[in-house]
Amino acid sequence: MGSIPVSVDQGEGFQPEDGKGTIRVIVADTQAIFRAGLRKIFALEDDIRVVGQAETLSQTTAAIQKFSADILIFEAALAPSPADTVSELLRQNASCHLVVVLQEPNQEMTLELFRRGAHGIVFREVEPEMLVDCLRKVAQGEPWLEARAIAWVLDAYRTQGLRPTGSRPKVQLTPKESLIVSCVTQGMKNKEIALRVGTTEQVVKNYLRKVYDKLGVADRLELALYCLNHRVVDGEAKAKSAQPPNETPTSATPETPNAAAAASGSSRS
Repeated sequence: MGSIPVSVDQGEGFQPEDGKGTIRVIVADTQAIFRAGLRKIFALEDDIRVVGQAETLSQTTAAIQKFSADILIFEAALAPSPADTVSELLRQNASCHLVVVLQEPNQEMTLELFRRGAHGIVFREVEPEMLVDCLRKVAQGEPWLEARAIAWVLDAYRTQGLRPTGSRPKVQLTPKESLIVSCVTQGMKNKEIALRVGTTEQVVKNYLRKVYDKLGVADRLELALYCLNHRVVDGEAKAKSAQPPNETPTSATPETPNAAAAASGSSRS
């Protein structure tokens, strides 16, 4: 086979009927039948368009540089060291989200890929509807893990399998940051959080970026897991009652962090 990735559809001006904008995807997989199958699946969706494909690692590297894509679906078997390759691909194109396909469930590999920055991890047997849902969630900036993978990550965090054993300095969140974190751990979307807090989605995003920096986490799932491990919400919830009355609308008592809801399609949309 040639070393140049194959263009599937340029479609620069394509807009789906719902007007939300297209999720542009590169499919990198060793199996031609799998690539063809994904193209047929995505062709049925108004908001997903395959813009390139690759069947080798070198083609994959060329594809993410040549094509403007939101998501790279990357088969782990393309690389001798999938975790190292994920880190390198993200270094080469930080704006392209990676969804890694594993041949079969593998706890150790799943944890390492997640630690290296993979935005989504699915297994070869994934149902088409779930993969489509995965792409939409990842395109929105949300991590995606299947139920058993979420359980692995939760267990690893509880046993400090993914974090150094050294203690982190105490982090203090403001009352409004605490409320927003509580909403995230309940699986609420930014729009729902904005309504709860009485602000805009952009302000919520700004607060979340500050919280991520404070806690040293990268995304909503890591935030939920951090709160679960360090009882951040439990510890900060009391501070919320001390804030000025006009600071935040009245809300329900924060629930236990729901990392599964923050990570997968089980969260409320």
